[in-house]
Amino acid sequence: MLANNKNNIKRINNTPVIKNKRGLFNYALLSEFEAGIVLKGGEVKAIRNSHITVHESYAKIENGEIWLSNLHITKPSTDNSDWDALRQRKLLMHKKEIRKLLHEINTKPGLTLIPTRIYFKHGKIKISLGLVTGKKKYDKRQAIKKRETDRTLQATLKKSIKRFQ
Repeated sequence: MLANNKNNIKRINNTPVIKNKRGLFNYALLSEFEAGIVLKGGEVKAIRNSHITVHESYAKIENGEIWLSNLHITKPSTDNSDWDALRQRKLLMHKKEIRKLLHEINTKPGLTLIPTRIYFKHGKIKISLGLVTGKKKYDKRQAIKKRETDRTLQATLKKSIKRFQ
């Protein structure tokens, strides 16, 4: 499924903001970090056109560097170069931030790094990485129940406001 689904993409000033809604549903977000990403030319064009799938991707730290795995970027039809849609991509962060993340992951078991958003900032593609822990099934059910009650509450408020106008 591509991220150009209306639920997963939001355009601000004609630049896409791609959210990882499935990741945020399956995991509890503890903290977020911003990182740059090393891309090839055609990949930038594909991300700008929202031909990207984020829901199964994750980040791992190897040899003091952060690598993003399973980020699927679809090849644009105009690109004739050699293309690996699922290649590992290097993330750019300060060494101090990487050491902090590595320390948190090593001290607390069950923590994972996943991309929560991909967006443009001053013409450069940035990734918001979330330090997350997995949710249990009942946590997911509670989230769904809360969302449904909020929806019904908003609908009743909207109806009552229309009655008084």
